[in-house]
Amino acid sequence: MADNYLGKKMEDYMARRTTAPAKKHQPSLLKLLTRNRSHRAFDSTFVVREDQLRKIIEVNTKTPSARNQQVLRFRPVLKDEADKILPHIRLGAALPELHLPEKGYEPNGYIIICSTKEEDRYVSIDLGIAAQSMLLQATEIGLNGICIAAFDKGAIKEAFALRYEPLMILAIGRGMDKIELTEIGEHESHNYYRVDGTHYVPKVRVEDLIIK
Repeated sequence: MADNYLGKKMEDYMARRTTAPAKKHQPSLLKLLTRNRSHRAFDSTFVVREDQLRKIIEVNTKTPSARNQQVLRFRPVLKDEADKILPHIRLGAALPELHLPEKGYEPNGYIIICSTKEEDRYVSIDLGIAAQSMLLQATEIGLNGICIAAFDKGAIKEAFALRYEPLMILAIGRGMDKIELTEIGEHESHNYYRVDGTHYVPKVRVEDLIIK
């Protein structure tokens, strides 16, 4: 009887292993950080959905907040309103000759980040945490984005009848840029550049980041 019991248990265990759904692979933080690059060209045929923007914004219910003030507010912008934003933003400040985004490669999803109080050091801390966390979430769900600080705040506030001052805009979509990281010393140029269609982003090597 003992042999039959153990044999039955082993059969049950093997059956569960073969029928159980495979665990969804979760990318590591390092992989997400590497994939989370600033895209300046997007697939204009891909339409960002409302539930995707909501999922991205939702990370702010879990992120830290300086003094726990939680003063940031977020205005999702879908394709039907995207044309209100495009004339008032500028991408690729280091590549002005390219006039990015190029026609036909514009994003059609955005998140406008606002603050309920005047910007100060604590609001700026929250802004950095929120922007990075939301872009990492976008990357995790298969999208891409970019932080936009160069925009006409007055025009955006008026276009969307915002109660609060806009601080930053995230463009969200399916990125089309080919982006490579390059290692540099701390005194080398930090400017990103493009060669043969590839966008190169210099990053200071870890040895130069550590204070000895």
